[in-house]
Amino acid sequence: MFVWCCGRVDVVYASLASVADRMQSVVSLVSLLVLGSAWTLKAIPVHSEPLVTTQERFDVGRFMGRWYEVAVVSTCPHYMQHKRGNPAIVAMELQQIATVGNFTMTSTHLRNGSCKQTTTHYSVTDTPGRFFHHFARFGADVDSFVVHTNYDGFAMMLQLSTEKPSGIQTTKAKLYSRTMNMGSAVMENFKTLVRHHGMSDDNIIINQSEGGEIQLNTEEEEHHTQNTLCHHSINAL
Repeated sequence: MFVWCCGRVDVVYASLASVADRMQSVVSLVSLLVLGSAWTLKAIPVHSEPLVTTQERFDVGRFMGRWYEVAVVSTCPHYMQHKRGNPAIVAMELQQIATVGNFTMTSTHLRNGSCKQTTTHYSVTDTPGRFFHHFARFGADVDSFVVHTNYDGFAMMLQLSTEKPSGIQTTKAKLYSRTMNMGSAVMENFKTLVRHHGMSDDNIIINQSEGGEIQLNTEEEEHHTQNTLCHHSINAL
């Protein structure tokens, strides 16, 4: 009997030890999960709502029409390298879609002796002066903000894009003008905007104007492509 009882005690001790080992394993697993979560939070940025102030009492109707992209800077090295290789001025025509309130932007610029035209479809948001579009080529969601504009002369734009599934984020600042000329005061304000968002104003690319009647290759982001003639030079746009 004593031996049986001792055996039973041994069994009880063994069972308790097994439970203790399991509890230790659970504690260790929880610790690893918590630590893993901490690593994940550090490695993957939280995609919170961008805190960008748009033009007060923004009027999308007045924002439509002809604009020229005269200056740009970006945190994307590839984009900057590409843009420096072809700093051509970009003519843009913004046209509102009355039925839904959204609008299209048709951009035209010269590249390698040809006139390239791209149409982008923008969706309005609940925030006046903030628009959204998807750039299918890079799988990027893009938020555009009209930070400041007087409608008749200039507009300062900020674009925040997030590529998927990588989560790579890019900031881009653009200066639009109703003409191809831009005053020094406006340029200085644009430089201030650029610095405010963590970029160097020394990296700002000033686009150059070129002209001529050349071949036009029209490409829409929906991958519909057609060829036509560029009947007007960039200067006439």
